Order: sequence, then C-alpha cells, then structure tokens
Amino acid sequence: MRNKERAFSIKNWSQDDQPREKLLYKGKAALSDAELVAILIGSGNREESAVALCKRILASTENNLSALGKLSVKQLMAFKGIGEAKAISIIAALELGRRRRGEEALEKKKITSSKSVFELMQPVIGDLNHEEFWIIYLNNSNKVIQKNQLSKGGITGTLVDVRLVLKNALEVGALGLILAHNHPSGTLKPSEADKNITQKLKIAAQSLDIKVLDHLIITEKAYFSFADENVL
Repeated sequence: MRNKERAFSIKNWSQDDQPREKLLYKGKAALSDAELVAILIGSGNREESAVALCKRILASTENNLSALGKLSVKQLMAFKGIGEAKAISIIAALELGRRRRGEEALEKKKITSSKSVFELMQPVIGDLNHEEFWIIYLNNSNKVIQKNQLSKGGITGTLVDVRLVLKNALEVGALGLILAHNHPSGTLKPSEADKNITQKLKIAAQSLDIKVLDHLIITEKAYFSFADENVL
C-alpha cells in the first residue's frame, strides 16, 4: 500500500508534471484548471494524485469553474481526499477570482448601456444561490462612484431603507442610481416586489434631483432591464 501511495504522489512525478514546478518554470498559463486546483489542495488520496482528484472534481461540474465555485464545503468533502481545510481553500480561491473580476470591471466602468451594467454586476451576483439587491451610484458622466449591497436574502423579506440609499447618494455626490438584483432561480420576469421597490426608490430620488436610470434582474448568463423594456 505504501508503494502505491508513493506512486501516486506528485513528488514522484517528473518535474514537468509537477504543478508547482510547472508554474514556476513555465508560467501560470501553462497549467490546466485541474493542475491549478491541485496546487491549492496539495495532495490527493491513496488511489489518485492531487491532479487526478481535481480532474474528477472538475468533471463533476462539467469542467465549469463557475459551477465549481457554487459547491459548498460539504459537497466538496464528498470527494475522497478532500477534507474541510482543502474544501475551504478551493472555495476561498474561487471567491477571490470572482471578486477580482468585479474589481477589474469597476476600475474601467462607465455605464453606457444595460449590457455594461450586466458586465459589472454579473461577477458579483450572477451565480449566487441566494438573492442580493445592490445599488450602483453614478456621477454626472455615468461613471461608477460606488456600488453597495442593499439587502441579502430577498427583497420581500428585507426592509429596504430608502433613506440610507439616498443619504449615501448625497454623501458620494451621485446624480444617478441603478438598481440590480439577482434571481437564483434563473427567471428574468420581474415580480411585483421588484416593481414596487423600483417605483419607491424612483419617486424618493426624484425629490433630490437624482435619477433612477435602470433596474436589472441578473442571472448567470442573462439579464432583464427595466429601462430597455420600458417598465421603469
């Protein structure tokens, strides 16, 4: 058994096949997704190497990193060789990647269309398994000043503090607001609650000469724009 364990150990592979060394000498682009995840977990199990284990984990999500990022600690621990610490490492790394995408979009983002809002917010809320409601604050050039989470877990069960939204708008000097929330179910049809909060914020903002420019419902791959559909 010990000989079998040693045979599957990455340390016994040729240097070209060792993920850490491969990254060091050939660069990060040379590694497959499975090899990158293998670096995170460090070791596999008695029957398979870290890379083989990670290939199997990725295969379970059809080699989709976004789907991998949705797995819970418990789901990852169902794979032999993945304990709590390894599962947490995988989840943390994918979350950092998701946040990086959001920051890169924010740095260069000027809102020119509903599609540009989708590109900004999809990395933030598009693949969550719970609902979140966000406010995007814009200056007079429609550039993003700030984006804040307004509620989490569904707007029907959360008190929307309109005063807080407008107080923050005044503090950052925003002249435009865009609302955005996700539908984990994948449906793009706005609910009555979606419509009501849109109108509530729109009317309140008008009194301060601040415009609500759009409200987007975002899913993993698509969106619904209130402005585009003339229901704002």
